[in-house]
Amino acid sequence: MIREAMRGKGTVALARVVLAKRERVIMLQPWGKGMLGTTLRYPYEMRDAKAYFDEIPDVKVEPDMLKLAEHILRSKAADFDPAQFIDRYEDAVLEMLKKKEAGLPVSREHAAPPPQNVVNLMDALRRSIAEEKAAAPQPKKGRKRVQGQGEMLLPIPGKKGKETAATAVERPNTRQKKTG
Repeated sequence: MIREAMRGKGTVALARVVLAKRERVIMLQPWGKGMLGTTLRYPYEMRDAKAYFDEIPDVKVEPDMLKLAEHILRSKAADFDPAQFIDRYEDAVLEMLKKKEAGLPVSREHAAPPPQNVVNLMDALRRSIAEEKAAAPQPKKGRKRVQGQGEMLLPIPGKKGKETAATAVERPNTRQKKTG
């Protein structure tokens, strides 16, 4: 009855609950056939976002990179399956308790942290673009010629005679000879 009244008025309720030996404020809201509780933070737990994000420069994202990132998100999107996630801490505690129960010695050393899979996002995006281009080759396009545009013709010395060579623009030789 209270849930449906809250749903009809579009309101939520605040309450207090003890979790992990601490009293916390909780927001209760109608959710389907039940109520959803969300823990809230106390004011002293809140930090001003400016202190963390002010020094980050504003960056203009290139439209091509944004489209690529959106494509990656679409291709990786899936429904949430909680079975994919395990509580490694609880599993380690249960394993330790089983060893103790069996009378086996329990190691007090910490297990080495698993190696982190740090990926450079820009390199991953570039690889993805390259793979996408390789998967669907584009047909080669010929040079487009603008109607009425003539070719740029420059005289080449030695082809038509000495008078053409004399009128040719003198350019320094920028090529270097390979030695050795």
